[in-house]
Amino acid sequence: MLQPKRTKYRKQQKGRMKGVSQRGNQLSNGMFGIKSLDSKFITARQIEAARVAATRYMKREGQLWIKIFPDKPITKKPLEVRMGKGKGAPEYWAAVVKPGRIMFEVGGVPMDVAKEALRLAAQKLPVRTKFVVARDYSA
Repeated sequence: MLQPKRTKYRKQQKGRMKGVSQRGNQLSNGMFGIKSLDSKFITARQIEAARVAATRYMKREGQLWIKIFPDKPITKKPLEVRMGKGKGAPEYWAAVVKPGRIMFEVGGVPMDVAKEALRLAAQKLPVRTKFVVARDYSA
């Protein structure tokens, strides 16, 4: 008689962020961008803080594209609530970012302005980043 194959089950409800970014890893709109070097959840508040920092430095010149969107609800149960009784209410929204993902793009400004604006934006994010330049950029 055949025995059923035993497998190890592990709860992976939040999902694992394995591998590198399959899409969104090339510049598509601007000449400059910042690329993620880590995998993390980035909250909507962090994205907004980075956007404000970059646009404030650029003095609303040029254009800024946000290439990530917070479409994953992160839930949490209230404090001092017993186990069970279902899933908690959504606490905030997050974007899943893997290594290689372009997060912000900038166009219409000189390279030094774009580099500093994206550096300020990257300081607001919880991942290590890298400044990238489009292949067809000529100084």
